[in-house]
Amino acid sequence: MMDFCRKASPWFLAVALLVSTSQYVLGGTMEAVAVKGITRVGHLDIEGGGMVDVQGKLAVIGHMEKPFATSILDVSDPANPRVISRIKTRPGTHSHKARLCGNTLVINVESYKGWKQGDKAGLAFFDISNPAQPREIAFMEMGGLDTGGTGVHRFSLDRDKKLVYASASATGYQGNITMIIDFSDPTKPKEVGRWWAPGQWIAGGEKPTWQGAEVRTHHPNRWGSRLYVPLWGGGFSIVDVTDLTKPKTISHFDYHPTYSYPTHTALPVGHKIVGRDWLVVFDEAVGPETNPPAFMWVFDITVETNPVPVATFQIPEQERKAYAAGRFGAHQPHEYVGPDNLVYSAWFSGGLRVIDISNPYQPKEIAHYVPKPAPGFRSAQTNDLYVDANGLIYLIDRDNGLDIVKLTDKGNR
Repeated sequence: MMDFCRKASPWFLAVALLVSTSQYVLGGTMEAVAVKGITRVGHLDIEGGGMVDVQGKLAVIGHMEKPFATSILDVSDPANPRVISRIKTRPGTHSHKARLCGNTLVINVESYKGWKQGDKAGLAFFDISNPAQPREIAFMEMGGLDTGGTGVHRFSLDRDKKLVYASASATGYQGNITMIIDFSDPTKPKEVGRWWAPGQWIAGGEKPTWQGAEVRTHHPNRWGSRLYVPLWGGGFSIVDVTDLTKPKTISHFDYHPTYSYPTHTALPVGHKIVGRDWLVVFDEAVGPETNPPAFMWVFDITVETNPVPVATFQIPEQERKAYAAGRFGAHQPHEYVGPDNLVYSAWFSGGLRVIDISNPYQPKEIAHYVPKPAPGFRSAQTNDLYVDANGLIYLIDRDNGLDIVKLTDKGNR
């Protein structure tokens, strides 16, 4: 048996501080570095991805790097997920975001490493009525690649209304804007509306007060007649989309440059908590780490013309020191907060964090799961997640691996 009392590493000593609250597992054959209230159901050794989406027995992964854009998986047996088919990348792009809608698969096509003039970027639509043989049926090419645009980055998808809300580039705009796309006929998707931060429409004479594409749409999310638009280095805006063709700004809140991490996701809570309306905002841990690392904000949006920050959630300092290899900090939540008021979040080397916002003024963690890094990697890099109707949580690592886990202990709530 290994003697941990001799020559204990700083990493191990940092982890040891946390034993009172978590079950920690060290060793090459174990499923996790740290786990509390979570059980692993299944695992797939697969190339890293930027997003995972699930619909019924199918899951899709949008990959970070070539040669593959998207993998389609059979998850009918979540203990043994398997690859059904693969879609390859287009030249000079990656397709790290993918969403399912019935027999339609939608993927982003974003300029990436090796992009050169003439390569195309935008949004691609596939018929997956036979998931073993996905067939591209439409491609929307985006302009604006010479003014800081990237094609399509993140997007959300309304399965009922057959609408995409995308971070998309367009000719005449600096950086990606919000584009609303109707795909009721997936062979002929069409833009029906757009919104941008004042200063982005340079062809219309607007003059940005920032450098380059620092302020741009990152990831619009809709609830009811509102779009909640994170603006990267520009905070977020609440936008009225009652008329999809004429979105109107309701309010804007920007905490930059006081807090430097970019605004990644603005997630509305679709029900009242303590009689008030809420927005959960995630920054993204990028670039040199600052103190505190990127975290989650809670905004009171009861008066939506005046959003008010009332709380934050951050992982304790000793855990940050334990897991700080590679990126550490907030990134992306599951894009729905249910009646249990739980926010499921991807925290890069901090893994999965399940956060209870039943008291929005004091969010608290009730469970976590930090995957064991794949061979050759220093830490997990949990990039994205999806929680299905059965409560299964799908975690995609940025570098390698899909974990399927389940919340088994909600703690004392």
